[in-house]
Amino acid sequence: MHQIETEIDISATAESLWSVLTNFSAYPSWNPFIRAIKGSIEAGQRLTVSIQPSGGKPMKFRPKVLIVTPNTELRWLGHLLMPGIFDGEHYFKIAPLGNGRVRFTQGERFSGLLVGMAKSSLDRGTKSGFIAMNSAIKTRAENPATQSQTAKPPVTQ
Repeated sequence: MHQIETEIDISATAESLWSVLTNFSAYPSWNPFIRAIKGSIEAGQRLTVSIQPSGGKPMKFRPKVLIVTPNTELRWLGHLLMPGIFDGEHYFKIAPLGNGRVRFTQGERFSGLLVGMAKSSLDRGTKSGFIAMNSAIKTRAENPATQSQTAKPPVTQ
């Protein structure tokens, strides 16, 4: 197993940050790492996720949503080819810090036969992608005017 975890403190409420995180239709306008997400934010459902790791090739995958706790956590599990080859459990957590601030944590636990060969790429490209997204979501959440430009409610069915 290999894990990457990043975090950033943001001057926003948990509700406001959750709104930015789950407004998938706006991702292409601000998110440098996860370029698109389509699907229903509901445990058990599959999403279609397109990522662009820093210095890497674009990738598309269809993870299964594991946890949806509004204003607190979104988690999904994806596989390369089939379970056990290269699995990634990606998570976003929002923790209130008080005074209108939150800590945003983004991480992923990787497991499977091919993870050992990919560790350096994960530590380089994937981690820098997480950091870039964290910075971008901070900017977007702390500047409400940018949210209204492409604001749409999250997709739930």
